[in-house]
Amino acid sequence: MPSRTCAFYGQAGCLSYGGGLRIVSNPVLVFAEQDGGRLAEVSLELVGKGRELADRVGAPLGAILCGADGAEALADELFAYGCDDVYLARHAELETYRTLPCARAVCDAIGMAKPQIVLYGATHVGRDLAPRVASELRAGLTADCTDLQIGDHKDSKGEYKDLLLQIRPAFGGNIIATIVCPNTRPQMATVREGVMPLAKPDRTRKGRTVEVPVRLDEEHFPVAVLRREMRDRKVDLKGANVVVAGGAGVGSKENFRLVADLARVLGGVVG
Repeated sequence: MPSRTCAFYGQAGCLSYGGGLRIVSNPVLVFAEQDGGRLAEVSLELVGKGRELADRVGAPLGAILCGADGAEALADELFAYGCDDVYLARHAELETYRTLPCARAVCDAIGMAKPQIVLYGATHVGRDLAPRVASELRAGLTADCTDLQIGDHKDSKGEYKDLLLQIRPAFGGNIIATIVCPNTRPQMATVREGVMPLAKPDRTRKGRTVEVPVRLDEEHFPVAVLRREMRDRKVDLKGANVVVAGGAGVGSKENFRLVADLARVLGGVVG
């Protein structure tokens, strides 16, 4: 993994003020999660939100795309949903997601782009990947956000302009917390699926693809993928208004049918 660096990027685009530091031109990035040549819907949702945030701070919007040969075909879709740049990390070993190779590639892409914000979907991949990257970069990370805004923050050390306001439920949903990371970059968050509207794509938009050199060593492969089996999802939990779930207390496969019967009566799905 990359060597650790100072909290802020040393670039001409950085301005000091009031005890803080404002990055005015570094991009907003979205980790574009893909599997089998299909982008995760939450990634496209985040591109739409990322476009809004990038416009707010006067920065370009980019996406980090990891995959094997052929992954570059997804760049046009990311451009259509609002990206200006796609940072493409292409390597045969990135065809199937594994934590260490992907984290290595994402850290390299961040080192190249020097973003002020990086967003991930709060999927099983995003929740695995984002903490690893945050640890390597010594950056802040807020998990399971339900909203993101740009705003100012003031504390005993100074005033900070145009920070990422990372909004999420806390204490069992009893309060809504707004979290900021004024002292480290990039500001990073995972965002729940379905909480950001999916923007309408503009197929005429074009952008720039930037190749990210991928440097993988033997130490990045403690796990080997021997075989992979894919099954189509039978229910859409994300789009369901009612989810009925049962656990071990149901007692048997036969009794679990009661859960399915209840879901059918309520117009829901079984979780």
